[in-house]
Amino acid sequence: MGKKTSSTQLAVIGGGPGGYAAAFSAADLGLDVTLIDLEANPGGTCLFRGCIPSKALLHAARILTEAKEAEHWGITFPEPKIDIARLRAATEGVVAKMTGGLGQLCKARKIRLVQGRASFRDSTDVSINHLDGSIETLAFENAIIATGSRPAMLPKLMLESPRVMNSTDALKLDDVPETMLVIGGGYIGLELTTVYAALGTKVTVVELAPNLLPGADADLVKPVAKRMEEMCEAVYLESSVDGLEEVKNGIQATLKGKKIKDSKQTFDKVLMCVGRKPNSSGIRLDCTKVETDEQGFIVVDDQMRTADPGIFAIGDVAGEPMLAHKATHEGHVAAEVIAGHPVAFNAQAIPAVVFTDPEVAWVGLTQTETKAQGLNVNVATFPWGASGRATTLNRNDGLTKIITDAETERILGVGITGTNAGDLIAEAALAIEMGATAQDLHLTIHPHPTLSETIMEAAEMIYGKSTHIYKPKRKKK
Repeated sequence: MGKKTSSTQLAVIGGGPGGYAAAFSAADLGLDVTLIDLEANPGGTCLFRGCIPSKALLHAARILTEAKEAEHWGITFPEPKIDIARLRAATEGVVAKMTGGLGQLCKARKIRLVQGRASFRDSTDVSINHLDGSIETLAFENAIIATGSRPAMLPKLMLESPRVMNSTDALKLDDVPETMLVIGGGYIGLELTTVYAALGTKVTVVELAPNLLPGADADLVKPVAKRMEEMCEAVYLESSVDGLEEVKNGIQATLKGKKIKDSKQTFDKVLMCVGRKPNSSGIRLDCTKVETDEQGFIVVDDQMRTADPGIFAIGDVAGEPMLAHKATHEGHVAAEVIAGHPVAFNAQAIPAVVFTDPEVAWVGLTQTETKAQGLNVNVATFPWGASGRATTLNRNDGLTKIITDAETERILGVGITGTNAGDLIAEAALAIEMGATAQDLHLTIHPHPTLSETIMEAAEMIYGKSTHIYKPKRKKK
């Protein structure tokens, strides 16, 4: 195929939540932008193979769960029938609608969207291998690397078999296996466990750490752990998978752990969820001055600029936390810096959400982190058993926790476990960004009856009082 040469002010490599946000922001600021991605429309891993399809499937799982729980209210349904093909099609429809909309936004902003794979020739040019086989050399004034990440795999468990899946494979929902082993009790593993267990799969979860969701505070994880014990065939903590072997009727796993009685167990499918790796290889960074760390993350400053002045990096490839909303914010920062604005990435709090049932969300410092840093803090927890709205939902299994600086009363961190925790945590993120105190939340009138009131009442608990919880004062001796 032939070669051609073109130029642009800004080349964005990768069309995920960071890449397309950066491209859109830069175009709005008047720059000539070229967005390069393997897909026909923007979206990246999040929209095509991650956040969006998983949340669509989690919604379906929640419908199934609510149908079963409706009996509590005296409402019964016939046994739900699951049409996997229609469920898969509905999920794909959500993805197509959202990515198609992003494609239209590219056209509206006059962004050139190129479908192909880009690699650097030097600090001012990239080579693009188009899907039709043609090759293009694109000269740029600035470039933003937004190539994201991919599922990590454990080398000792690598097995070439369709029965061994990563998160991308699992979201395709080719079938609903009778049994499945999930290796990893982090947020991806537990979200997919929630989906498959609701669809009828007998799931066994193996996690190396002492608790599920390592990194989150234990009290926030407890309600989720209890729910997982109920929905799963087994949950093994402080355990490992030492080997996988394909046998006639599935995958035989060698399990190791104190509570594991049968070390050899066979499953129809195995899902490996042991983290993600940055996509920093394969784009010829060696042709530039861009530097990476030991984990493969691209090193950037607070303006998202790499060691090569004209090249920026954002999102998963630029470091933890690997979250779509963090990538979007970094994309805006990089675009504004390139446009000449004096900005920097200086977020005080980046919220994290696990869309299990119940959901878990936290922002700012965790209680574990405050202990490790030796901070003097006050911690208050409001149990959802005292929430009117949670009671009307028959979901009293949640809690809301607030951590404040003991001297200034400024909010340092908030954690929420319960229905819609992911939506509720945004108020806490704003409070931390604004430097709010527990008194600010306590004095803010929250609508009743809502789950958001639990934030207000947790703030009241910092001062030892709450409308719906009574703690008698200790008598002086």
